[in-house]
Amino acid sequence: MMENILNALVLLANFLVVPGLAYGSQLALGALGVTLIYGILRFSNFAHGETMAFGTMAAILATWWFQSLGISLGPLPTALLALPVGILAAMVLVLTTDRLVYRFYRKQKSSPVIFLIASLGVMFFYNGLVRFVIGPNDQIFTDGSRFIVTAREFKKYTGLNEGLAIKTTQGITVVAAVVIVAALFWFLNKTRSGKSMRAYSDNEDLALLSGINPDRVVMIAWLLTAALATIAGTLYGLDKSFKPFTYLQILLPIFASAIVGGLGSPIGAIAGGFVIAFSEVTVTFAFKKFVTYLVPEAWAPDTLLQLLSTDYKFAVSFAILVVVLLVKPTGLFSGKSL
Repeated sequence: MMENILNALVLLANFLVVPGLAYGSQLALGALGVTLIYGILRFSNFAHGETMAFGTMAAILATWWFQSLGISLGPLPTALLALPVGILAAMVLVLTTDRLVYRFYRKQKSSPVIFLIASLGVMFFYNGLVRFVIGPNDQIFTDGSRFIVTAREFKKYTGLNEGLAIKTTQGITVVAAVVIVAALFWFLNKTRSGKSMRAYSDNEDLALLSGINPDRVVMIAWLLTAALATIAGTLYGLDKSFKPFTYLQILLPIFASAIVGGLGSPIGAIAGGFVIAFSEVTVTFAFKKFVTYLVPEAWAPDTLLQLLSTDYKFAVSFAILVVVLLVKPTGLFSGKSL
């Protein structure tokens, strides 16, 4: 009986916990970028998913160049070496966009709805640009060691029927998310620039009276957002695959994460990312084998015990988003400021 319980727990860890942690980390990093822009500029940036796609595309092109030169990181993906190139390209893109598009509306003191509509136009432009440069098809750019632990090795060491496989990209994603989140919170709470951003987010008029340069605050917000978007997009592409249209789809769970946690709250963005990720993975997980391990053989279920097909995982994000907006519109952490 104990062996069956252990097999059930390993099964759950392999297909629910580990993927949920990796996916949640990716959503959290993406939602942090959304919440930074909302906290500073007070609008929902619908072009964020395509910013992720552009930064990831630049990282992929740099990865292919490094690979052609024979440069690698051994067991780690070469894309990690190319990340700074992708981040720099995304930073140039968002700063150029801000200067050509958003700055005009800031000077006009336009309403947030105008910014949102402008970001939709930017989104379509980014999407076309990415597909023009790299094409619309899947791009696989993962190299190095594929697994930290393989299912076969785990079975051999434990003697269990179920194996636990942890992909290298999953381990990198979780570790990178922890490091980046810690660095971001240190920046916002300990540095002068970070404190200026928080002050500007809390009370724009008071911050201006205090001598804070709004243009500098906006620039830093865009730079941080570009870095977070590129890292989140590249980690997502490494874990799954890169396809430009995918980053348009992932915008829904990212926004759901930011809103569920509290739009404008960095802590809320992180919490929301994991809430959405584990909700999607849990609702679309087939519990048949898990239950079979825990009940007598005669009670073994005939159906998959799956609430929804994986084709409907984004519907889970949408459902949670609607419920939160109806019950607690300010989110779990009542965001609106950094």
